[in-house]
Amino acid sequence: MKELVEVIARALVDHPDEVTVTEETEGKKTIVKLKVAQSDMGKVIGKQGRIAKAIRAVVKAASTKEDLYVDVDIIE
Repeated sequence: MKELVEVIARALVDHPDEVTVTEETEGKKTIVKLKVAQSDMGKVIGKQGRIAKAIRAVVKAASTKEDLYVDVDIIE
């Protein structure tokens, strides 16, 4: 899932070299943390969080297919 989030984020931002994605596993739950440049934060979140919701929906669909629970956190 880490690679999926990274590909989506790099396509959205102006500074793709500053995109950092880390993955932490806690039991059956996996948390993917996305960090982008401060100037690109709005592009990843979108108006009223629509882009962030869409990223989470895509990751949820992909993780359900693999029988996993994955949560996406966007950090500053």
